[in-house]
Amino acid sequence: MERPHRRLRIAVLPLIAIGIVALYITRLGYLQLVSTEYKERAMHNALYEEVIFPDRGVIYDRKGTLLVYNEPAYDLLVTTKELADTLDTPLLASLLHTSEQELDERMTALRDRSINPGYSPFTPQLFWSQLTSEEAGFIQEQLFRLPGFTLRPRAVRRSDQPNAALLLGYLGESSPEELKADSTLALGQYVGKSGVERTYDKLLRGRNGVNLLLRDARGRIQGSYNEGADDIEAIPGEDLTLSIDIGLQSLGEKLMQGKRGAIVMIEPKSGEVLCLVSSPTYDVRMLQGKSLGKAHQQLILQEGKPLFNRAIMGTYPPGSTFKPAMGAVMLQEHLVTTSTLLSCARGYPRMRGRPACHGHASPLNLRSALTTSCNAYFCWGLHFLLDDRSRYPSVQDALNKWRDYMVNFGFGYKLGIDLAGENRGFIPNSSVYDRVYSRWNSSTIISLSIGQGEVLLTPLQMANLASIIANRGYYYTPHVVRKIEHTPLDTLFTTPHHTMVSPDYWEEIAQGMHGAVLAGTCRRANFAPGEINVCGKTGTAENRFGKDHSAFIGFAPLEEPKVAISVYVENGGFGAIFGVPIGRVMMEYYLRDGQLSGASQAIAEQISRQKIFYSHDL
Repeated sequence: MERPHRRLRIAVLPLIAIGIVALYITRLGYLQLVSTEYKERAMHNALYEEVIFPDRGVIYDRKGTLLVYNEPAYDLLVTTKELADTLDTPLLASLLHTSEQELDERMTALRDRSINPGYSPFTPQLFWSQLTSEEAGFIQEQLFRLPGFTLRPRAVRRSDQPNAALLLGYLGESSPEELKADSTLALGQYVGKSGVERTYDKLLRGRNGVNLLLRDARGRIQGSYNEGADDIEAIPGEDLTLSIDIGLQSLGEKLMQGKRGAIVMIEPKSGEVLCLVSSPTYDVRMLQGKSLGKAHQQLILQEGKPLFNRAIMGTYPPGSTFKPAMGAVMLQEHLVTTSTLLSCARGYPRMRGRPACHGHASPLNLRSALTTSCNAYFCWGLHFLLDDRSRYPSVQDALNKWRDYMVNFGFGYKLGIDLAGENRGFIPNSSVYDRVYSRWNSSTIISLSIGQGEVLLTPLQMANLASIIANRGYYYTPHVVRKIEHTPLDTLFTTPHHTMVSPDYWEEIAQGMHGAVLAGTCRRANFAPGEINVCGKTGTAENRFGKDHSAFIGFAPLEEPKVAISVYVENGGFGAIFGVPIGRVMMEYYLRDGQLSGASQAIAEQISRQKIFYSHDL
């Protein structure tokens, strides 16, 4: 008789065998299911992705002049595992024109994964960037004495001319925030930080390429993976053609030397910006190359704030350049007709001559009011709009209607130019005054009618107003890029915006501005009969920091206009002192294809030598 424990052993053995088989089957199934993941992990560990930066698109002006291009440069890479026991630091410092301390600090930072998360002692790391071909040549000759170091080609931005710095912008190394926000960027890649380099960065940048390299178990590069069959080719960026005429831009910057302010010129029929001058400015080449960081800090601290683009960021009281907009509202709201005569007693009669006005014939119609820049006429207009309860039930409703017109003209909101940092300006609504006054009427805020008080516009918005008048009632969103190599322009820039004012009324405004050039405050912008028929309006804006600001808007010719302009000179005094002659010279240069008469050349030389001394900063 068998013992009980033997019978138990015989019964259990098959169960153990079945369990072992089941375990193997389960493990086999698991391995089959997750084998792809293991393979991917193994492949990832075995491969090194070498990023290839493509050539960035180049930038031309409207006539095909090359403004920004690429120049060969080199990065110095280091694989720290391959460094010799004793690095020849004095040799490397002399080749890089730096100190041994700087090299030690860089090497420490490179190995710090909190600073350089992608650090591996077995793969090449960026140690020094933007070496010139000459510098790289000297280093190449000494690489045999510097084991672990290699050179990698790349390109850097260059310009052969100094102008349009704020418009063109500059490049800088991509920040951690930019890398996190854009997965197409690579560590160490340069991106646009301002100007068109920033706005059109993705188009200019192109697409990075990738070379897949095999690594051994210790991370050392062994060669190409799959003979390069899986590499991704870099795609060069797209070229840009700007609407800017660089000759015109250069002239504008010359005229604004020693002054603060802006010049903006627009082609009315397209919205293309012909020049965008902000003064003071800087040489575009200052922020190209290795000295970028130091130069940028100097510009930040420099008096006059040359990094501040006054053309689109600066907001100013427009002064009398605002009167054409006010006149258009007066006509459209039927506050006056083209023949309505209003009185001016060297000032606005309802407020005992305040705001004051200079001596001219009285009474006068709208066209004459624009020609002579009469203050009282436009004060009457605001009074008729705000204080007549038969038109609007309350002063608040009336002012908000006025504001609707101003917004429709492109004031109080960003126009949408293809540059970062545009300011919206300011157009008040009724709530602004309800918070300040218990009761108010036109007399309380009468200065609005002549472009003072709370009204603030950018020079771009002023130039856009000139475009509206030139087109007799519509405008295109101003833009500085005319053509992209393989990409159509955004429809934002090709769709017209029509105003709430009839073209016939804008024609009356245009004729009044033409009169100002023929026999009014803009006479210095006039040309000989039969030459260029210019339309203009001066502005003298009050300033609490000293002399008044000098402003001018205009367009030419009167029929079939080709150019609209705004000029704003801080502390320039009466509008005719700087604004008008600058406007004349700029329009003549453009309309005569880069040529100036002897008289205009003399004006340009005189103005470019004149400097204004400022006792304040922004």
